[in-house]
Amino acid sequence: MLKLDKLTRRFGDNLAVDNANLDIPDGQMVGIIGRSGAGKSTLLRLLNRLIDPSDGQILFGDADIARLKGKELRAWRSDCAMIFQQFNLVGRLDVITNVMTGRLYDLPAWRAMAQVFTPRERAFAIQALDRLGMAHTALQRAETLSGGQQQRVAIARALAQEPKILLADEPIASLDPMNAKIVMDALRSINREDGITVICNLHTLDTARDYCDRIIGMQDGRIVFDGTPDLLTTQMAREIYGAEAHEAFNEAATSTSLGASSAPVRASA
Repeated sequence: MLKLDKLTRRFGDNLAVDNANLDIPDGQMVGIIGRSGAGKSTLLRLLNRLIDPSDGQILFGDADIARLKGKELRAWRSDCAMIFQQFNLVGRLDVITNVMTGRLYDLPAWRAMAQVFTPRERAFAIQALDRLGMAHTALQRAETLSGGQQQRVAIARALAQEPKILLADEPIASLDPMNAKIVMDALRSINREDGITVICNLHTLDTARDYCDRIIGMQDGRIVFDGTPDLLTTQMAREIYGAEAHEAFNEAATSTSLGASSAPVRASA
């Protein structure tokens, strides 16, 4: 289980994440929603330790992730893979090499620097690509692929890490609807078939409702909703998204009102 205890991140006077408390069981698919600047990306970067918390704990098993350094921190970043909105592939490298870079955390330093991979590691990378329908692109330069194809390669790279947790930061924000569906289907398949915990920042409410077991709503760095998709009503979504509500969900959606509240709404996950 991943547990956040009073997790906080300050940037000067700004509280990007404010006293976040969460318990996320193994194997759950979680969608984090909220308007731009709500703290969603900061929260994921804290989980992966791309940035350090100002206060609080990130607990996984017996380890406080917030305190890890050196080799232990590198091992955590391998266990907690990250998928970015802008793919973060090396365009001049071929696809299979991009995927195999997901193994760099586990390699001796000389092999990582020289990018020397074994036949077994190459076969593992091909298998990961095949799961995403991308094995046929293995020898292409990454920069020749479409955006949707690049994101699938990025997911294959994350799979190559053999992670326990998969974080996805707005993975479909720059994709057309068809590719967005392919990517979200892939993430859900990984969650269901491999039992990997998936935590995904999403701007579109319908996507979170369709794919996630649990939705967490953030507003001004605070968690203001935590529950199952059926509990996230149109009125509550409007409160979470504010002026961006018209972009985030279908105005025609109908649901039972939860009523206005400034406190987090929680339900058993």
